[in-house]
Amino acid sequence: MSGTEMEKKVEEEEKIGGELLFCGSTCWDVIGRRKGAVEGNLVSPTRLRPLVGVDIRFVASGCLSCHCVALDVEGRCYTWGRNEKGQLGHGDTIQRDRPTIVSELSKYKIIKAGSGRNHTVVVTEDGNSLAFGWNKHGQLGSGSTRNEIESSPVRSLVSQVTHTACGADFTVWLSSVEGSSILYAGLPQYGQLGHGTDNEYNSKDSSVKLVYEPQPRPRAIATLSGETIVKVACGTNHTVAVDKNGYVYTWGFGGYGRLGHREQKDEWAPRRVDVFQKHNVLPPNAVVSAGSVNSACTAGGGQLYMWGKIKNAGDDWMYPKPLMDLSGWNLRCMDSGNMHHFVGADASCISWGQAQYGELGYGPMGQKSSAVPKKVDILEGMHVISVACGMGHSMVIVDRENVGDRLDQLDVYDGKATAEGTEVPDANATFPKQTNKRGAKNTSDSLKNLKRKKSKDSSDSEDEEENSDVESDSSGEYINGKAPGKGRGKGAKKSTSGGKGTGRGRPSTNKTPQSSGGKTGKRGRPRKSQV
Repeated sequence: MSGTEMEKKVEEEEKIGGELLFCGSTCWDVIGRRKGAVEGNLVSPTRLRPLVGVDIRFVASGCLSCHCVALDVEGRCYTWGRNEKGQLGHGDTIQRDRPTIVSELSKYKIIKAGSGRNHTVVVTEDGNSLAFGWNKHGQLGSGSTRNEIESSPVRSLVSQVTHTACGADFTVWLSSVEGSSILYAGLPQYGQLGHGTDNEYNSKDSSVKLVYEPQPRPRAIATLSGETIVKVACGTNHTVAVDKNGYVYTWGFGGYGRLGHREQKDEWAPRRVDVFQKHNVLPPNAVVSAGSVNSACTAGGGQLYMWGKIKNAGDDWMYPKPLMDLSGWNLRCMDSGNMHHFVGADASCISWGQAQYGELGYGPMGQKSSAVPKKVDILEGMHVISVACGMGHSMVIVDRENVGDRLDQLDVYDGKATAEGTEVPDANATFPKQTNKRGAKNTSDSLKNLKRKKSKDSSDSEDEEENSDVESDSSGEYINGKAPGKGRGKGAKKSTSGGKGTGRGRPSTNKTPQSSGGKTGKRGRPRKSQV
């Protein structure tokens, strides 16, 4: 079967949909933070009560997302998980433990979705896009940062959209508009928007504090105007993209070699990965994935290549190398979380990486983490349609055909009821009843949230996640969509101990010795002093 035929088959499977299975943490308010006991981990793939029997066609989460998005074949959008910034789109900031339909999207047919740290973006069947959640850096693409939190869907200023993906605090859209096949909005730090600048400046003339000008209006990447981007995946602060000719581009934060250019320099504009050229370009059915600190794709013959920080111990992979453990497998889908990966291949579901909440799905008697790819035994023989990985959780859509009663043998998770009493999601649900049963709890939650703000959110597995929890003080203004700097990615700073300091959210410099390329700041700005 040719690559194009395989791609069409995957699209047909998505239209049919399947059963959603979930594994990992359900303690949304403490996951990924260095405090609080974590209970209720689902260590085996588990069905979710509100979605039992619902034909789910697409799932989305993100490396640093503590919330989930699922789309059914009718175009309904379900969200659940953490909701402190309104990222679930229900018009409030109340956490949902059960998948709940986003009622304000009920008039649209949603076909794609992306999930960032605290925001969510969806794509409608007619090519429009809506977004909700945190908008401090303009990551919703609404053209304004006036409202820092948008708890209900707002229109993103893009059209003819075919796909979307989210980094921690930025969003990318793929469009069928000629010359503008890829557009970005959000936080420009590390040059992750691909426009040749990080839009960095000093917060005050007398201050060395660095802030980043938000980009709330989606803007096409000029250097890719002559290419048609067909696939994209976003890590926390970097992007992997593939054009119609099979060439791979990466840009953004270069720590741990996640960009695949044999160096750890940040790239402020798209740069081709030299491994995937000539006779090793990507086929039409290639799979592309990006984790917090690594990247992956399938090339000729379906071979999976990975690069960046692959394991906690050992050397980083500074350029794409084949993952020989999966040689010979027919990989159909893949996604990466903070430091774990899920793959659907042949009649198996495979996972590996560092995990602490049961997100690899190996079961109560299985190992917690795995340095090498390993089958999820309970799903052996099932056909995996799609996968998604988030912070401490994973989602898998499996085909209901040819599985007999095996799905009925899996556990079903009920979740905690919210104020709406959503035993089963209702597209016409309204939200005024929220205060009845949760008045006291909301007060308690507010106190907890205040306490949380006194300490920086952080990940147990990687210092880099702390980056965007220590948010830079953005100006809140966007000057006619123009970026002040004109430097290119090749002139970008290196991720070094002599770089821009800990506020940049770089990986711990004492772990990865790097050359100290001290370059003068553009426009004569003083660099952040090392304290």
